[in-house]
Amino acid sequence: MGVEIEHKFLVRGDGWRAQGKPVLLRQGYLSSHPERVVRVRIEGDHAVMTIKSKSVGITRGEWEYPLPMADAAEFLERLCEQPIIEKYRRRIEHAGFTWEVDEFLGANAGLIVAEIELPSEDTPFEKPEWVGEDVTDDQRYLNSNLIAHPFSAW
Repeated sequence: MGVEIEHKFLVRGDGWRAQGKPVLLRQGYLSSHPERVVRVRIEGDHAVMTIKSKSVGITRGEWEYPLPMADAAEFLERLCEQPIIEKYRRRIEHAGFTWEVDEFLGANAGLIVAEIELPSEDTPFEKPEWVGEDVTDDQRYLNSNLIAHPFSAW
């Protein structure tokens, strides 16, 4: 079984903007049920389907499978819950970890979050100066929730 152990934070300031190359992500959900999320994502020139289980603390099961680009594009257009999520992602190295900074577009424009995946729940890590409030436990910030409850409507 794959495992995801992740913290999510709001981003403050612009110190992150000069780091990492932005890549457009388009993702949609075949299922956004809290017990089992099934996501289709196109990132640059590759596509994947990801299945995630319910979180227990900051840990949840995660399985990822490659998809043909044409199939992923059709899933996003015809089968996924609408609207799909679009965002620019930058991967930024800091103190031995990779931070993923997502700048959302469309109805979620203005929302910028940073995520860090850890090898265990008790792994210590250093936050960059542009990392702000921890929103790991705030369900509003789940990408799967941003479809029905976009940031612009908060």
